[in-house]
Amino acid sequence: MIGMTLGRYLSARFFSMIAVVFLTLFGLVYVIDFVETLRRAGDKPGATAGFIAFLAFLRTPAVTEQVLPFCVLFGTMAAFLNLSRRLELIVARAAGISVWQFLVPPLGIALLLGITSVTILNPISAEMKQRADGIEAELFGGNGRKEGDNSIWVRQKSVDGQAIIRAENVLDGGSTLQSVTAYVYEPNGRFEERVDADTAKLLPGVWQLQNARVSAPGEDAQTVGNYLLATTLSRDQVAQTVASPDSVPFWDLPAFREQIETAGLDATGYRLQYQTLLARPLLLVAMVLLAAAFSLRFFRFGGIAKMVGGGVAAGFVLYVATKFVGDLGGAGLLSAPVAAWAPAVVASMLGALALLHQEDG
Repeated sequence: MIGMTLGRYLSARFFSMIAVVFLTLFGLVYVIDFVETLRRAGDKPGATAGFIAFLAFLRTPAVTEQVLPFCVLFGTMAAFLNLSRRLELIVARAAGISVWQFLVPPLGIALLLGITSVTILNPISAEMKQRADGIEAELFGGNGRKEGDNSIWVRQKSVDGQAIIRAENVLDGGSTLQSVTAYVYEPNGRFEERVDADTAKLLPGVWQLQNARVSAPGEDAQTVGNYLLATTLSRDQVAQTVASPDSVPFWDLPAFREQIETAGLDATGYRLQYQTLLARPLLLVAMVLLAAAFSLRFFRFGGIAKMVGGGVAAGFVLYVATKFVGDLGGAGLLSAPVAAWAPAVVASMLGALALLHQEDG
């Protein structure tokens, strides 16, 4: 078993390299987001450089949290290569330390970072992202989205049946919708009518659509001052339907998901996000195994550039596979646990298999 002194030394080396990569990417993401947001802000009132810098700072942790696996991959590879270049890896092997003993410190660091990022970093970054989304919505108008369809969709169930509501904007924390179109269905699922309105205000148990135009199949459109649409949604639930899954803190996801499902809304994205966060420690462990498989070659054997390129390519392939499987899970083609855990499990097995073949023949 590896000694305590050597274990602490290796742990410090691996942690410092991962931290350097993480801080480098954090600074790069911050600068790019700051410049892009400053360009978008243009002549917006109150959009000073300091204000934009604060907004970019609020959004950066949520982005860097997504690239944490690559920080572990690149940091671990850099630490292994540095140890090999300084012949420390050769000395450790000459002392009878196997690669599996050598991997205990980085695997422990990866596991600890994964747990910490899920339980501490994610809630902080999610809260910061929520605040950034609110500021961005006030600054740029709409829901703060930069491109594509800015519409917001809400599906509800009530005593009168189902309804699908489309709005251009949400105000007052979810109690007011602007430029509203409601598609109303009878309890048996038959389409009943379409309602277009300037605004919709959420009152206890009912939506009040103002200046509404009602269109029913086979009938002439009618204009009414107010149209009342029954609902079981609360203001918080409406606001939650607008929130993206990655803006919900880890500890709030289970209760959030239950509220969404109780309201009759689709909670697939929130189930997938919760399982993805649970699988993150294993994904970081997989990154360490992949890094070890591509960076334990001695410098005197040459081929370092090819080896590093292979590690980067493996990380990219894993990222694409993770996104692809996640999209399948988000579309409901795979269950949330399978979509979240499959990439981490497969990558861990492949990394361990590569090490077994490389070290033990």
